[in-house]
Amino acid sequence: MSEADVRALEGELEALCASVDDMFARPASRENLRAMVRGLLSEVPRKNLWQLAEAAGHPNPDRLQGFLAKAAWDADELRDRVRAHAVAALAADDAVLIADETGDIKKGTKTAGVQRQCTGTAGRVENAQVSVHLSYGSGKGRTLIDSELYLGKGWAGATAEHERRCAEQGIPSERANAVATKAELARRMLERALAASVPFTYFLADEAYGQCPCTARLAGGTPGPLRPRHPEERGAAAARRAHPAGPRAAGAGAGGCLRAPVLR
Repeated sequence: MSEADVRALEGELEALCASVDDMFARPASRENLRAMVRGLLSEVPRKNLWQLAEAAGHPNPDRLQGFLAKAAWDADELRDRVRAHAVAALAADDAVLIADETGDIKKGTKTAGVQRQCTGTAGRVENAQVSVHLSYGSGKGRTLIDSELYLGKGWAGATAEHERRCAEQGIPSERANAVATKAELARRMLERALAASVPFTYFLADEAYGQCPCTARLAGGTPGPLRPRHPEERGAAAARRAHPAGPRAAGAGAGGCLRAPVLR
């Protein structure tokens, strides 16, 4: 977004940040939150802390680094509030949930979850951090509403080394004991969306997720190959609202395209 676009949204951005101010005890943390949000929305070419700090008028990234590393807030509660805000703005008859992963190429070995692994960002095996995201989209727009960090065999396991690495990075012990597949991470996010009554008509993902029974069963269908939504299905969402079926009664579209119960 251009600087003018960000300024035009100043009132809305301030209202959004103010709605979560109670989660940050220190005024400095609230100021840094606003600097981060504006910087991430800006035209800063590389969204690293040096450039975000410059965009905020800071002489160095110390304030933003301290905010991310040391400030205390409930990450799960903040995620839930952001999701509620996004859903309130984007909910529509054609709304969908989309699971997909992304990778960030890294050079070191200390970043949580980093290891040599396949990442679509590079199209090959690289030293990278990989995370799975859940997006919410409709004809009104789209945005991310949830995420889970993928921990491969170099991080999640039963050895003392696994425990040490995860403890150093503040990774909860329940995540450090065993590898959770990317499909399992998607299932957890879908489960949270269902628990929060996020309204959607389809859950979409590529074949790695669509073929996994754990996501298919939760979405109310069975796994199968991906296929496009046919013209005769355009009224399916309206029909389901008129004759709502239980969560397990809705059918499955293809591999990554699972018809979901309509949630009100």
